[in-house]
Amino acid sequence: MSRSQRNKGKRGEREAAKAVSVAFGVRSRRGVQYQGGPSSADIQVDIPGIHWEVKFVEKEAVRAWVKQAIEDASGKVPVVLHRKSRAPWLVTLPLERVYEFALRLAEAASQAFPEVGPGQVPGAVPAEVLPETPGEDAGHAGVL
Repeated sequence: MSRSQRNKGKRGEREAAKAVSVAFGVRSRRGVQYQGGPSSADIQVDIPGIHWEVKFVEKEAVRAWVKQAIEDASGKVPVVLHRKSRAPWLVTLPLERVYEFALRLAEAASQAFPEVGPGQVPGAVPAEVLPETPGEDAGHAGVL
């Protein structure tokens, strides 16, 4: 792997950590710099039981990424957070783990936002943590 590819990966992990932190209201940081191991998560997020893999690449290989996340997850919910340049972050995980993922997010949200009542959410992710999107949908989070 070239130096520019490693730097892009590190940048992607930092961006992903910031986006997750803002989206879920929890602490998040790049994982490798703290634990560094072949099966350590790419980002460390204060949501227990979730293993985060981050991919910031132009050529997608989603199934291979999910397979890697499952192998590295050690029983945790394997989640792949991925994007291409100038595209929004996407989340991919096995369907059979979606319910557990939702429960873990709900628990983290209830701790991070105790003042938020049932059925309310903190809001959209601020544009400053999202990549610029070309075209007429630029600046609108979540539009594909």
